[in-house]
Amino acid sequence: MTTLARWDPFRDLMSIQGEMNRLFGRTFTGGDDVFAGSWAPALDIYETDEKFVVSVELPGIEPRDVDVSVEDSTLTIRGERKFSEEVKEENYHRVERRYGSFVRSFGLPRTVDTEKIEASYDKGVLTIEVPKVEAPKPKKIAVKAEA
Repeated sequence: MTTLARWDPFRDLMSIQGEMNRLFGRTFTGGDDVFAGSWAPALDIYETDEKFVVSVELPGIEPRDVDVSVEDSTLTIRGERKFSEEVKEENYHRVERRYGSFVRSFGLPRTVDTEKIEASYDKGVLTIEVPKVEAPKPKKIAVKAEA
């Protein structure tokens, strides 16, 4: 018994598109290549009454390999996770962590004091505290009556 299958030209196009996405995805996002280049570490940003706090996950990165700077109201975090030279690349069975350089930048509001920003590093987490400037208090102005 022979079964007839209906020819669908779009099925072949979708298959080709899937292959192209896979190819370009691996090329531009790193795919399985451990030496792919840039990546973005996970982070959280929250605000309190006194400051903004940025917590960045940087496991396996030495603090000396991280640079935090502020220029023109932009906070920039740069660094690099280096691939271990102790084990040959061909000896790895699976590599899921990302390696290479990273850069994260954020615009800061005018309500912060960039001169008092502090950064600390503990257990693979970089914490940056960006204090707010004290809000100007309302000033009461007396109205003088002309006699």
